[in-house]
Amino acid sequence: MNAPERNWAKNVTFGARRLLAPTSVDELRDIVGSATELRALGTRHSFNEIADTRGDLVSVAGLPRVVDIDSTARTATVSAGLRFGELTGTLHGSGFALHNLGSLPHISVAGACATGTHGSGIGNRSLAGAVRAVELVRADGSLTTVERGHPDFAGTVVSLGALGVVTRLTLDLVPTFDVRQWVYEDLPRDQAVHGFDEIMAEGYSVSLFTSWRDRPVDQVWVKRAVDGEDTHQAPAEWRGAVLADGPRHPVPGMPAGNCTPQQGTRGPWHERLPHFRLEFTPSSGDELQSEYFVARSDAPAAFEALERIRDRIAPHLLISEIRTVAADDLWLSPARGRDSVAFHFTWKPDTAAVIPVLHAVEEALAPFGARPHWGKVFPMDPGGLRGLYPDWARFEELAARHDPQGVFRNDFLRRFFPRSGD
Repeated sequence: MNAPERNWAKNVTFGARRLLAPTSVDELRDIVGSATELRALGTRHSFNEIADTRGDLVSVAGLPRVVDIDSTARTATVSAGLRFGELTGTLHGSGFALHNLGSLPHISVAGACATGTHGSGIGNRSLAGAVRAVELVRADGSLTTVERGHPDFAGTVVSLGALGVVTRLTLDLVPTFDVRQWVYEDLPRDQAVHGFDEIMAEGYSVSLFTSWRDRPVDQVWVKRAVDGEDTHQAPAEWRGAVLADGPRHPVPGMPAGNCTPQQGTRGPWHERLPHFRLEFTPSSGDELQSEYFVARSDAPAAFEALERIRDRIAPHLLISEIRTVAADDLWLSPARGRDSVAFHFTWKPDTAAVIPVLHAVEEALAPFGARPHWGKVFPMDPGGLRGLYPDWARFEELAARHDPQGVFRNDFLRRFFPRSGD
């Protein structure tokens, strides 16, 4: 590492001694087995120190590319370092799809699953919900696979890099499908509150975008799955919102050409479910991000709680997105045990100004047991966070068993999962 390595948003400068890039699993095993402190680094699309270390960073992006599709089992075993946008076309060409995708095809499969990253849709679990098996290198350099049904599986998928370096993931597949996407503008706020469930059920995946200013919800992105001949015509007006007359970008001032095709143009799932195209900079690029999950049944009340502090939120915001995530049983998943709604904030790149606002956001959402996204900016107290996860102690035991010497521990994990001697 010749120059300081930084994350995608450039708000974190890693303190690692070296960045290592093995080209084989055996080389990776040797690196991990001899390390005293090490963290896996994905596509750097985290906005906090979750991937940082005082030791070595290791990237699995250089490991041999694997996309092994089992048509009978409807699974794909894939290299952990692959970005979703490098994988999805191959799946589609073989007649298969993933159940959902995040907004960005730029993120790695392993990093997204390890932090509970998600897309949207009332019936769609997070990306980690598709994982059937995890292959990883443990602290002693041994290679192990944990499959669905194993007692440790639910703690291994969303594991924050605490158990080892993931090399491959086996993912459940569904038959490929097409999607049509429309954008509506200026949704009345009372519709967003009182018609929330109906609005979010309007498509396979639905997102609301708001600037939290005293005006209608800026945009509603509706992604409708289609099969066979589809004659659906989007109405010019829907629930008081108006159909956009051209392509849109969710962040004001950014070029709409960076986004996936809209206006009802039919296309394959992997070219519509993300908001952004792989070949362009996603979102605004120069930004911070935060996200909080609450039970979907609390969405209207949580929306109104944030409305009450909009004057604090709006001056520091680029845009906010509201999405739904189906429940799962993964121990550290923010959607663990409850169908959820995620309130996402894309902030202007000013950490000192954003942190006080996040304290206000967390206070407003505290009555709803809001869980933050593990890879984004949040100041929540570790003690309060612990109480939001019923399997917290089980995960601590699992991490201690997999990594008794603390090879994969860093300041982030020491803060939230302290051990004696830290």
